[in-house]
Amino acid sequence: MTNLTVRFGDYTVVDNVSFTVSPGEWLMIVGPNGAGKSSIISAISQAVPYTGTVAFNGRDIRSLKSKDVAKCFGVLTQKHAVGYSFTVEEVVRLGRYSFSGGFFSRNEEVSEAIIEKALRMTGLEALRNQSVLTLSGGELQRAFLAQVLAQDPPLLILDEPTNHLDLVYQRQIFELISQWVQETERAVVSVVHDLSLARKYGTTALLMHKGKLVGHGPVNDVIDSEHIDPVYSMDVRQWMVDLLSQWQKEGGGT
Repeated sequence: MTNLTVRFGDYTVVDNVSFTVSPGEWLMIVGPNGAGKSSIISAISQAVPYTGTVAFNGRDIRSLKSKDVAKCFGVLTQKHAVGYSFTVEEVVRLGRYSFSGGFFSRNEEVSEAIIEKALRMTGLEALRNQSVLTLSGGELQRAFLAQVLAQDPPLLILDEPTNHLDLVYQRQIFELISQWVQETERAVVSVVHDLSLARKYGTTALLMHKGKLVGHGPVNDVIDSEHIDPVYSMDVRQWMVDLLSQWQKEGGGT
């Protein structure tokens, strides 16, 4: 990504941001509300107009057909429009559309193994025949994550991937994505509000503040007190320590 700028009217939400992502990398985009994090994801997914260049393997994605873009990366946004009574499996199967001859095609190009793996990874096997209209917010989020995983893309673009998920699935999804990155030598770019999760699972971080990039590099070098305290206007580490102390008190200091 080179010189990315996103404007809404006279308001600049992302100001001249550049970065690259390499195989095996999990880039965490962090920063307070209004920093421009989700707007970066929207620009990558071509959901908002922008200036600058978003390229994959040296090719400007604006020059690619939508099917070819789907083979480059999969995008999971925070909001999902559900207007049809598709089953969970049908929604996941749509992730293979760019490799098939049409909707719900079961020809040889569609890998049933990939679809089954996506359902298994997201804990949706038992819900595969259930209508997505009946799902909870967390279940729906997992269904669309499974759809993105079914694309089997070289790059995952995730906007708050564990939004609406309880702690069990937060941990499971982050562990699975981490394993996916390590085993496949693919890459992930994700917006994450929880700085502890970003430090634990990320390899690199992009710190945003008021639309500007204020830090980029190894995750532990960017998400440290020197960089994040001015951005959040608080002693972030001390806040984390205070929270941890409540658990330590309850556990007798262990």
